[in-house]
Amino acid sequence: MPITTIVFDAYGTLFDINAAARRAAQDDPRLASLWPRLAEDWRRKQLEYTWLRSLTGAYADFRTVTAEALDWALAAQGLADTDLPARLLSLYDRLDAFPEVPATLQALQRRGLRPVILSNGTPGMLAQATQAAGLTGTFDAILSVHPLRIYKPHASVYALVEAATGARPQSVLFVSSNGWDIAGAARFGFATAWVNRQSMPPDRLPQRALHEIPDLSHLPRLIA
Repeated sequence: MPITTIVFDAYGTLFDINAAARRAAQDDPRLASLWPRLAEDWRRKQLEYTWLRSLTGAYADFRTVTAEALDWALAAQGLADTDLPARLLSLYDRLDAFPEVPATLQALQRRGLRPVILSNGTPGMLAQATQAAGLTGTFDAILSVHPLRIYKPHASVYALVEAATGARPQSVLFVSSNGWDIAGAARFGFATAWVNRQSMPPDRLPQRALHEIPDLSHLPRLIA
């Protein structure tokens, strides 16, 4: 069955998750040397909390999880009880899209392919992020895990794609920068493309990516 629908993860795939800490550091000397570690800790805890909340049944929305992860990351750097949480969360709502994203999406649409977002983010977070990146109206659907109250890589999340768009798994190419997300999507039955921006080794999981690309600019050529 030919690919008709390209499903994108949002954070780390379309949107640069390091952008909030990097931009805050431009005018805050406290973060000048700390921001890379802060961004790394923030992302790691954000993901850990989604997995733990899914396993324990203690769901909280992604905005809450993101704030809790930031609170831990700031405390780890000795920056608790400052004005930074509000500043960084505001910047997280306006993350930069990776430079190649607009041209890639346009190229896919010219070929008649349907771009869709499937994300842990809340509907409000995703609306803000796409608007800030100038991508409003670009996607056929923007799907959030929030109505399910469980996070990726639970199979019910990937099932949202067919329920919302009618696209059968065999006609979907799932694109993510997260190896664990690729494994979950592949297990569900999607073809997958791993965006390996940091040239990392693949995760030691049963399912591997069908394709591996260094950034999204390679996606149209890969599909062709």
